[in-house]
Amino acid sequence: MKRFFVDLFEGLDLPPHNLLPYDGVTEYYGSIFSAEESEVYFNTLLNSIAWEQDKAVIYGKTIITKRKVAWYGDLPFEYTYSKTTKVALPWIEVLQDIKAKVEAKSGETYNACLLNLYHNGGEGMAWHSDAEKDLVRDGAIGSVSFGAERKFYFKHKQTKDKVDVLLEQGSLLVMKGTTQTHWLHSLPTTKRISTPRINLTFRTIKHENVNNPYIFYLM
Repeated sequence: MKRFFVDLFEGLDLPPHNLLPYDGVTEYYGSIFSAEESEVYFNTLLNSIAWEQDKAVIYGKTIITKRKVAWYGDLPFEYTYSKTTKVALPWIEVLQDIKAKVEAKSGETYNACLLNLYHNGGEGMAWHSDAEKDLVRDGAIGSVSFGAERKFYFKHKQTKDKVDVLLEQGSLLVMKGTTQTHWLHSLPTTKRISTPRINLTFRTIKHENVNNPYIFYLM
């Protein structure tokens, strides 16, 4: 006798799950883009974004990373992290398309986006929190992943409790509330991943952090 199973939740737009047990809200939506959409977006971003190697100043010495980054926004927002400052480029169409989908899903609005290109599993991100003074305090950060699936970790600053999630192709993760105050996050390196990943983190920058908006509008 054949047995048939019905998924009662199929087709339902279920609310996202909060990954954090306390002191913050981090909602994982899973894949919000289809495999076909994700592949198109990955290739378009890879070839159309103004990628450049990232820089960090550590103990007074400038370090150039293998990982590449780009910074876009509504205005030429200045964003300082790792003791270096970036000025946002104007949005391009592909970023506006992705941003619209992220805002619709998350119910949040964003005015800037930091992109990271990890060429393989040998490139990652150390423990940190996105609590720079340029960002709106406790503002939402919408993180979209295209390409290789990677493990993403959270660690509580006091208790050291850890949470991890596999960031799927085309997935959305939204960190908000007091997440940055109480939790660190990281993307550890791994020898098992040989393919690239593109990550977009949509953010909200304070409007006073604008570098010559007149020139921006002429671009």
